[in-house]
Amino acid sequence: MRLFGNARYRFIEARRKAYVFSAVVLAVALVSMVFNIVDIGSWQNYGVDFTGGSLVQVRFEESMEAAELRTALGGAEAPPITSMGNEGNEFVIRAPLAEDREVEAVAQEIRGQIQGAFPGRDFEVMRTELVGPKIGAELQQKAALAIIFSFALTLIYLAIRFEFRFGVAAVIATVHDSIITLGFLALFRVEIALPTVAAILTIIGYSLNDTIVVFDRVRENLNAKGGRRENPVALVNRSINETLPRTVLTSGTTLGVLLALLIFGGAVIRDFTTVLILGVLVGTYSSIFVASPALLEIQRRWGSRDLVEAQRGVPGRPAPRTAPSGRPRKRKKKGRKRRRTAGVST
Repeated sequence: MRLFGNARYRFIEARRKAYVFSAVVLAVALVSMVFNIVDIGSWQNYGVDFTGGSLVQVRFEESMEAAELRTALGGAEAPPITSMGNEGNEFVIRAPLAEDREVEAVAQEIRGQIQGAFPGRDFEVMRTELVGPKIGAELQQKAALAIIFSFALTLIYLAIRFEFRFGVAAVIATVHDSIITLGFLALFRVEIALPTVAAILTIIGYSLNDTIVVFDRVRENLNAKGGRRENPVALVNRSINETLPRTVLTSGTTLGVLLALLIFGGAVIRDFTTVLILGVLVGTYSSIFVASPALLEIQRRWGSRDLVEAQRGVPGRPAPRTAPSGRPRKRKKKGRKRRRTAGVST
């Protein structure tokens, strides 16, 4: 049993509706970022890793759950808590930076909250550190450079592996996915920490992987016998339908794992998992409705002449034959042949 074994969906014909949908979502994302700049002074809700704050590491004599410590420090309003080691008794607490307070005062407050919540448990503060705003600004810059660097490497790789137009289309789809993801974070003001940046980079990799699978099939069909004479719209549609089983199964199994992490993983990785779920959905959508139409649009505007003429034809029909120079061959006019009849004498 093969999933979507006889799929004949006309994805490219629905590209205009996809353009409208993507435009609306991108507009909401950009408006959310601008609103955050006006409201909170930053286009994203940066966490302690980027804005600076106090880092306090505590160690308990007995193992305990991070959820217990989070409840003791304020529940949903508690600062980010990360478990360290395999014994389950060491935690790192990242408290926001306060201008009128010192690091030691923050550590004393955390120590008092823990003693009040767990009077019978022994613990010690291993270290207290200050993460300054300068370090946070450097992390923001390095995170942005990492994303831009990944785009550049992708363009170079696809230009060598396929053709330059494939690389440009893949980068357009990846930028589309990144803006939508960042807009989601800005709209719901999800706290941006280092794991969130890792999730965004993972989304970029997933989106590119799905796009490359489709493009690889496009290239195979294009180089097959008669592929250059086939209408590009029909060829890309056929390539998407042929890779649709792989796309659906890969996305479905990945989403299954991520949903399990979201439900049973706890609050520590909730933001990370949520961003990944959004990225898988958007990446699957963009590989079909953004990257493939972008490839055709690039081909139509700057591609070779024979394929451009083919794209103007009727979808599903072969393109007109071309001469070696790339120009359409002229049809020879067929004249009526006169039959010569021999005279018969009577």
